[in-house]
This record gives sequence, C-alpha cells and structure tokens, in this order.
Amino acid sequence: MSFKSGFVAISGRPNVGKSTLLNNIIKHKIAIMSPKAQTTRNTIHGVYNDEDTQIIFIDTPGVHKPHNKLGEIMNASAIGATRDVEAIIFLVSVSDEIGKGDEYLLNILKNQKIPVLLVLNKIDLVSKEDIFLKIVEWKKMFDFDNIIPVSAKKGENVDKLLKIIKKMLPVGPKYYPDDVISDHPEEFIMAELIREKILFLTRDEIPHSIAVIIENIESKKNGKIDVNASIIVERDSQKAIIIGKGGSMIKNIGIMSRRDIEHLLGSKINLELFVRVEKNWRNEFRYLKEFGYKGER
Repeated sequence: MSFKSGFVAISGRPNVGKSTLLNNIIKHKIAIMSPKAQTTRNTIHGVYNDEDTQIIFIDTPGVHKPHNKLGEIMNASAIGATRDVEAIIFLVSVSDEIGKGDEYLLNILKNQKIPVLLVLNKIDLVSKEDIFLKIVEWKKMFDFDNIIPVSAKKGENVDKLLKIIKKMLPVGPKYYPDDVISDHPEEFIMAELIREKILFLTRDEIPHSIAVIIENIESKKNGKIDVNASIIVERDSQKAIIIGKGGSMIKNIGIMSRRDIEHLLGSKINLELFVRVEKNWRNEFRYLKEFGYKGER
C-alpha cells in the first residue's frame, strides 16, 4: 500500500469553527477556541497521522476587514495559506447568511485551480431541511469538488471528511514523525492557551488588543517547570482589567491556563504572569515582529 501525504488549508470567515475542527481531527488542543471572532492570528499546522496517510492541516485566521497592521498581516497569512496545498476546506457555519467575506474568499479560490471542499459546520444546531437548503444556496456560488456537512464540536461526519481528503492526496513522504502533532514550538501553544483564557474570562472588556509572550521556561530539580509569561495590552485601563480587583482576574487566568499547559507538557508547572502596556502595538511592526506576527515594512 502506497503512503499518501499532503497539505490541506482550512479557510473561512472568522468564528465558523476552524480551530474546533482542527482540534477534533488532531485529537489534541493545538488551536485556541473562543466565541469571539478573529481568535486565530497565525497559521497553525496540525499533523494528522494514520497507518498509510499524513495530512498537515493549516488552520488560518478568519478573513475580515482589517483595522490595523495586525489585521492586515492576519489576512495576508490566511490567503497565503491557500496556495501550494493539495486541497482547501472552505468552512462555513450552516446557519450563517452568505456574506461579502465568503464571496471575497471564493473569488480568490476560483483562480487557484486547487480542489475546494465546502464543509458546512454546526449542523447539530439546525434541521436537515435547513442543511439541504443551504447546500442548494452554496452550489449556486461555486463549483465545489465536494460538500460535507459536519459538526466539528461533536465530531459528526469528521471521519467522512478525512476519507474524502485521503482520496485526493498524492503518494508522498512522511513530513513529520508520528509523535508530532504540530510544527509550532511548545512556547507558541502555551502563549495561545493563556490568550484563550483571557478572551474567555474578560468577555468584551478586552477585545483583541492583547498578546502573550513566554519569557522563560526552566525545569526544576523537583520535576516541576517554571513558566514566566507576559501579557501585553495597549492601555493602562486594560492592564487594570487583566489584573482585576485584588489580583482576582490574573489569578483566575493563571489557574485555568496552568491546567491546559500541564496537560500539554505532561508535567506540573509554576506559572507566573506579568502585565505590561505597549501602546498601539498592533500598528507597530517592531512589536508585531517581537510578538511573533510576520510582516514587512
């Protein structure tokens, strides 16, 4: 039996469930999830392995109208990830109306001559009739190579999606060892897990003006790992919210983050969080570069 491999981009508007789908496929939490739009900022590679296949899935930021340099970088990253892949998953929420963002992405995909799979997510929230009507509506928009309704949250039809993708892949090498689930270093995933907790706990008080950097990791003789991380905000008022009354908010962020990071590392950790203000960092290339967002002057 020939071994097959390839790259598959997961593309779509913000908040349609791209990270949820990736985590379900990989069976590990490598992409953070939040009900807020634009949670994913970088392209994140998740590696799926079975006995005869390796698929590298690329979770992309949701394409949106940018309001700063960070937004421009996110859009460029999302569009760039749809090139040089074996297939593209165009993920949509089955209950969402077809919008300008969808049309914008489809116009880009039309010119790339790469197989595009329409994956209708969140089917657990609507009726079968609604799913059928949405499929009819989408077929008028684009000549998709296949259409698969799924529930990324519940895992419904995800196996079917994988079988379809496998048939589309060429014979190829194993790009990563079997025990690799992501090409991102642990520091990146740890920082993202902390950012996820901030998005969850602060609700709309802190939108997307935060970044998280892992400053230091040190293994101790007792088997524990010391992790120091900085939370970057743009205003003093945001710093006050992150810290909370009597330090309550940052304590809760630490407790929730520690649980996920310990699961990631397979070890107990001591987590220290610090907050610093860097005004307007999302429009400053030097900060974007320092905080791990690619871009050029």
